[in-house]
Amino acid sequence: MPSYRAPVEETLFLLFDVLGFERHANLPGFSEASRDVVEAILAEAARVAEKSFQPLNRSGDLQGCERLANGDVVTPNGFKEAYKAFVEGGWIGLAADPEYGGQGLPHTITAAINEYASSANMALAMYPGLTQGAIAALVLHGSDEQKRAYLPNMITGKWTGTMNLTEPHCGTDLGLIKTKAVPQPDGSYKITGQKIFISAGEHDMTENIVHLVLARIEGAPEGTKGISLFVAPKMLFDENGALTTRNAVSCGAVEHKMGIHGNSTCVMHYDGATAGLVGEEHRGLAAMFTMMNEARLGVGIQGLSQSEVAYQNAVAYARERRQGRALTGPKDADKPADALMVHPDVRRTLMSIKAFNEAARALILWTAVRGDVGRVSEDEKERQAADDHMGLMTPIIKGVITDLGFDNTVKAQQMFGGHGYIAEWGMEQFVRDARIAMIYEGANGVQAMDLVGRKLPRHGGRAIMAFFKEVDGFLRDNAEVEGMKPFLEPLKKAREDLQKATMWFMANAMGKPDNAGAGAVDYMHLFGLTALGYMWAMMARTALDKKADGADGVDVRLATGRFFMERMMPETAARLAAISAGSEAVMALPEEAF
Repeated sequence: MPSYRAPVEETLFLLFDVLGFERHANLPGFSEASRDVVEAILAEAARVAEKSFQPLNRSGDLQGCERLANGDVVTPNGFKEAYKAFVEGGWIGLAADPEYGGQGLPHTITAAINEYASSANMALAMYPGLTQGAIAALVLHGSDEQKRAYLPNMITGKWTGTMNLTEPHCGTDLGLIKTKAVPQPDGSYKITGQKIFISAGEHDMTENIVHLVLARIEGAPEGTKGISLFVAPKMLFDENGALTTRNAVSCGAVEHKMGIHGNSTCVMHYDGATAGLVGEEHRGLAAMFTMMNEARLGVGIQGLSQSEVAYQNAVAYARERRQGRALTGPKDADKPADALMVHPDVRRTLMSIKAFNEAARALILWTAVRGDVGRVSEDEKERQAADDHMGLMTPIIKGVITDLGFDNTVKAQQMFGGHGYIAEWGMEQFVRDARIAMIYEGANGVQAMDLVGRKLPRHGGRAIMAFFKEVDGFLRDNAEVEGMKPFLEPLKKAREDLQKATMWFMANAMGKPDNAGAGAVDYMHLFGLTALGYMWAMMARTALDKKADGADGVDVRLATGRFFMERMMPETAARLAAISAGSEAVMALPEEAF
């Protein structure tokens, strides 16, 4: 059976030693998040993940969710109890506004906790994770009345939340939405339509489910400019919050999926459901993007989480399984064979996953800290820089970390040989669960196009110029630091490749948009590698400082970082070559030739 141990010490190293979390102690939320407090929170979150969530991962996958004849959905055995334990710990509202019952801590801590929960049981962790996204959307776009009505129960976890975008005929192209909203004399709306792929759309873990729904008000303009956002609860309630009657929203089916079987992915029917408008008419897509961006960062965390848990189990297997002899001669002469760990290709595979995991965690937390600073800072320039950073990094975190996270689950599965293909070992579940992260919340090809088409040119390229400036400053400031050369030279080369690719798009994509489309995924991965390399350079600098102070265990981190720089960073050159080749070969075949 698989196992999992939450990387609490790794998280603390990144937050406090690399990212300087305590430097922001003068800001709201951060002032309550000292190292001792954060360490205690993460340790308890790790315990919940390891003891409550992880033991249900395989059983939940085998059992799945069941839709009953009346439309109710039953979740796997033990899920209700584990969710209750999560709720009682206050984990959902850890970063939420204290005015509505939250604890007001930085969202960064929630990001770390969500990694632990998702590694332990991705399907189960999605229920509170989606609720946190719905909370964020209502906080920013809901009316005061809506906030008072919904947020307290969502923040405590008494109610859960969803987002309803996709319809049978449209996924990414939300301008094709047909779900309609009819205004009522009392100011409410009646929603009619069908939504599909709705994660946690119906379940038995809470008394109410709050659906955020995109729909088109009768007479609204066609396309995305005519879409509005609505809140439609499963159960209606009175002015005192007491549940009254069932709303006209129901689960028509539970999808049979490749993975995340423990999460109820539903077809939802809205048959004149009572709903309230969230934000302004015809501005629903902008409001929903708040939740979508939260979700995309959460999906990036899922990519890391499956890579991490798959890695941990692959390492354990490689230490125990004996196959063949070391190329340099037997290591355990008294045994019939040596452990898999002696073989260079096994080590190469495991090192590539380990090096990615540590850098990906750093990239996520670095971005989360920037987002937190942007939320609470009174400095307009600081808020602007944080918004630029989040916009630039969201598609990279979602696209690159989920692509490579899935690749890593496959690599980890390969360590088990034939046993990796057998369900009881758990590796094939990690592969299946990780695969969805590349698809939902905007398929990764769409993330790449968002990066190239929208985020790069936004505000005249201000965000990427700020990234280049920061990396250049780091390279300059550390040029003379002993031990940093193996990290700085590959980072400098990657930064140059990224700039060349950016300039190539500027010169060749304006007049020929297919060049941008053909090179977008390569660009996203080139950017991702550069950002991950920057994370390793920052970690290396911190590790060298700790080594100078006599800290133990530093050489392991430095060796892992050097592996990343030597074996993984050179890929940026290949990505640049592919981008620079343009779109001619990509678009050469007529459609009938495929």
